[in-house]
Amino acid sequence: MPTSVAANAYSLGERLAHKYADRITGQIRIPASAASYAQLPHDIPAPLRQALVLRGISQLYSHQAEAWDAAARGQHVLVVTPTASGKSLCYQLPMIAAALRGGGKSLCLFPTKALAQDQLAELEALNRLGNMGLRPHTFDGDTPGDARQAVRLRGDLVLSNPDMLHQAILPHHTKWAQFFEQLRFVVIDEVHTYRGVFGSHVANVLRRLLRIAAFYGSKPQFLLCTATIGNPVEHAEALIGAPVHPITRNGAPSGERLILLWNPPVVQQQLGIRASARSQTSRIARHALRAGLKTLVFANSRLLVEVLSKYLKDAFDADPRKRKPAKTEPLLELVPGDRPRESRMQRRIQAYRGGYLPNERRAVEQAMRAGEIDGLVATSALELGVDIGSLDLVILNGFPGTISAAWQRLGRAGRRQQPALGVLVASSDALDQYLVRRPDYFFSKPPEHARIHPDQTLILFDHLRCAAFELPFQQGELFGAQDLAVFLDVLVDESVLHKHEGRYDWIADSYPANAVNLRSVADGNFVVVDSTDGRQQILAEVDYTGAALTLYEGAIYLLQAEPWQVERLDWTGRKAYVKRTFVDYYTDAIDYTRLNILDRFASVQTGLGVCCHGEVHVLRRVTGYKKIRYYTHENIGYGPISLPDQVLHTTSLWWQLPAAALEQLFSDRQQALDGFLAAAHALHLVARVSAMADNQDLRLAVGDGEAATSTRALRAASQQTQPGQQAQHGQQTQLSARFVPTIYLYDNYPGGMGLSEPLFARQVELVTAASTLIRGCDCELGCPACVGPVAEDRERVLPSQKQLAEMVLKHLLLNTQDAS
Repeated sequence: MPTSVAANAYSLGERLAHKYADRITGQIRIPASAASYAQLPHDIPAPLRQALVLRGISQLYSHQAEAWDAAARGQHVLVVTPTASGKSLCYQLPMIAAALRGGGKSLCLFPTKALAQDQLAELEALNRLGNMGLRPHTFDGDTPGDARQAVRLRGDLVLSNPDMLHQAILPHHTKWAQFFEQLRFVVIDEVHTYRGVFGSHVANVLRRLLRIAAFYGSKPQFLLCTATIGNPVEHAEALIGAPVHPITRNGAPSGERLILLWNPPVVQQQLGIRASARSQTSRIARHALRAGLKTLVFANSRLLVEVLSKYLKDAFDADPRKRKPAKTEPLLELVPGDRPRESRMQRRIQAYRGGYLPNERRAVEQAMRAGEIDGLVATSALELGVDIGSLDLVILNGFPGTISAAWQRLGRAGRRQQPALGVLVASSDALDQYLVRRPDYFFSKPPEHARIHPDQTLILFDHLRCAAFELPFQQGELFGAQDLAVFLDVLVDESVLHKHEGRYDWIADSYPANAVNLRSVADGNFVVVDSTDGRQQILAEVDYTGAALTLYEGAIYLLQAEPWQVERLDWTGRKAYVKRTFVDYYTDAIDYTRLNILDRFASVQTGLGVCCHGEVHVLRRVTGYKKIRYYTHENIGYGPISLPDQVLHTTSLWWQLPAAALEQLFSDRQQALDGFLAAAHALHLVARVSAMADNQDLRLAVGDGEAATSTRALRAASQQTQPGQQAQHGQQTQLSARFVPTIYLYDNYPGGMGLSEPLFARQVELVTAASTLIRGCDCELGCPACVGPVAEDRERVLPSQKQLAEMVLKHLLLNTQDAS
């Protein structure tokens, strides 16, 4: 092993595993691998060959050469190799060669602006070295208006994103006529990110792209790249609607890596309460930064990014005279080869997340590449392949939701073939605990399948409107595999299309693309405006769905760990006015969700109960916020929030037990709710694992019969009720025939995304798995890993929530004859 500082990342991991052995639930050593090379192809244009040689590239990795050959044969190419394996050259070489040979144009789509900027820098560097005279340009929301015409008319290589293609390029295709006539390649990078709702939208955007390209007489080839997922070929073909040539053998070398699974220590044994993942992540990062290791910390929310970066800035960037005294156990002693960090006042710790202004994000990326930052705390915005230089350690503060995302993040360390360390710190979330207690499952589980549903009715209608605006539809024309006649006739009835002699023309005044957001249900970002001392300076942006949880009046909005207080929120104008403040707390919103059943599509008997699939109405309301003190995490106050409700119609499956069974099982209404809340927590966990679904895609609610309330709100209400007391808000302590506790798992997207229906078909399997999970948990009374948070007063009450959950699940499995 090399004796460089990078090698100390590996040795630090070994020391951590020894010192904190009781917290390490699993570890794996991934050996280094050698490169597999191929000669530079003989038919690479001379200027491009010169640029590669001057860049220090005298030969290709084997997968890069294979991609060149497949592209030359006219095939759609899919490259499936790990992070930092040189996938970019797989598409850069064919599209540069096409531009040099005959003026062929290429359109490159990236899921983020940061990736497009990163690739632009790479292309410009090659262009200069080879003196090739190419004209690469980005075309996104940051492109100045006066530069857009130049990009349309003279751009050889246009780097954009699906949102700009959808709203700014395709609807104005006549201005891009010359570009579409010569369109040779379409590059889609990070294909694994195009899943769920976003991926379903993007598949339809690509259908529209191909339709317009055909109108101008071109038939572009697709060059696709992805990190490892379970179904790369199937997913890529569903996305572009055509067969692909897969390249899966990686020819790039990699350094040795050590991966640790870290479970915070238990601080309350009976309730299974553990130390926070925040404290453990901060501890590991301080070990690494003190040893001089370049460290990247991933957090699963923007708020956590700011909180963690504050803790690290207080430790390393603050004036030494004002630093917080250490309140935890001492750090590891340094060993020879470690580089202790000298006291310095420079800002060596930075945060990186969505919402920062473009120039701030670019500055952080550049500083990281230049080695000017020791530690970076980020959201998934840096999960993708932006080059931020050499990293020694990656820490995941919580499981990111999928196995593939976890490995993608862990793969950011060791990008220059040096030894590296990765640590996954589990939170108290049930899925985190499920995985960290099963290290063999985490290390051996194949990556999840990426799934899209481009023919989902609402999404398809959205893009048919957009496509009809761009070009008239002809009778019998296909859009994907759908027969469009029924859909187009509906649009005729809506008076947005006119049908005449087998042709459908757009006749509405509206601009349909503006009404369709590819990434979320609602449209319109909020801007954060600094109004301190009368200023009117924009600080950041927040997407619509996050605004209600972060920009309410009284909120502390954190920007690079610096607090700003929201003075006024203009919901209609999409603006939040903030002032610089100095407080020792942050704020967290309190929300609840309520469901009503609209229609039952199907139902089956399950044990003594029933499981149904149907349509529900979901109402989400943000009611207040908590003030949480730094470091101690104690609640120091509350405040009210008054914002518009958010509603949607979607699909769901749900379980119920009849009144007779409830009377046998439970002594009162509160006990029944506790049992259903606990069982619901386990069902939601195993359903997410089964469907490979993110928490934001598959949501949970528990309530009474026709109306359900989110588990978070019900737990808060139940924890305010002492054992033996009557529940608040009109709840009765005795069960009644009208009270039907119900567990709902619903698709968090209008009209549903196809998650609830297959789960309904496997409902017996889900109930069985949930029951097994609870029985196999080591806790005594129930804990976050099996039945969710348990109120402290529950430890004095029997039956416990764990026992209540087992009772519910048992009677959802028993047949009537066995139970009686």
